[in-house]
Amino acid sequence: MIIVLAGTSDARKLALCIQQAGYGVLATVVTEHAADQLRASGLAVHLGRLTAEQLAELIRVKKAKAVVDASHPFAEEASKNAMQAAIDAGVPYIRYERQAAPVAYERVTFVDSYVEAAELAAKKQGVIMLTTGSKTLSIFAKKLLGLPNTRVIARMLPRKDNMEKCEELKFPQENIVAMQGPFTKELDKALFQHFGVTLLITKESGKVGFVDEKIAAAQELGIETIVIRRPSIQYGTVYSQFSDVVKALQQIVPLSIHS
Repeated sequence: MIIVLAGTSDARKLALCIQQAGYGVLATVVTEHAADQLRASGLAVHLGRLTAEQLAELIRVKKAKAVVDASHPFAEEASKNAMQAAIDAGVPYIRYERQAAPVAYERVTFVDSYVEAAELAAKKQGVIMLTTGSKTLSIFAKKLLGLPNTRVIARMLPRKDNMEKCEELKFPQENIVAMQGPFTKELDKALFQHFGVTLLITKESGKVGFVDEKIAAAQELGIETIVIRRPSIQYGTVYSQFSDVVKALQQIVPLSIHS
């Protein structure tokens, strides 16, 4: 049994790849939607957030032989919990992380945190589109809502808890775009033009996270862009190809002794 921290589309594909290589797989996710997608793909699922202690106990109960952390590049807490759980349970930890997309647009500014992005946006003002998700929405609401000459458009997944958060933070409903990706460059351009966006804020989520499309759309329209860098975490060895993850598993958990 291999435990895979999943939830993203590429993590789901990796979990299937590991299963097809002959390993039993238990994928962990935090939303019912992600769980449904994994189950539909034929994968066993554990639904719910896990502390390091809870994940270590799950490893022991399932007699898992390794943890593959394929969580989102910005799921910093999940990765730290996975590393600690693997140490506590005495099993190997393998990190899969999607490759970062190179950025060659001269109107892109890189920052190291959500707070830094919000503070920079507050200086620039204008029509700001957030494509950073709902988890850190309060940071931007605190810095940007109510500023003169500023409109903040929040694009996020169409989930009830996200809408409740927007209501709690007093985001006007006409400034909420609730959509599920994938997003093409053409769709991004249409949204930017519709709202008259002058500043885009996004994360360095990688090609699979459709950052390429967003920045290409912004570049064609001459829209200034703020990109939040990935958290700096010492994972040890990191793989960005499914085949490399499977090879690593085959070395540390040979199928001949796998159970």
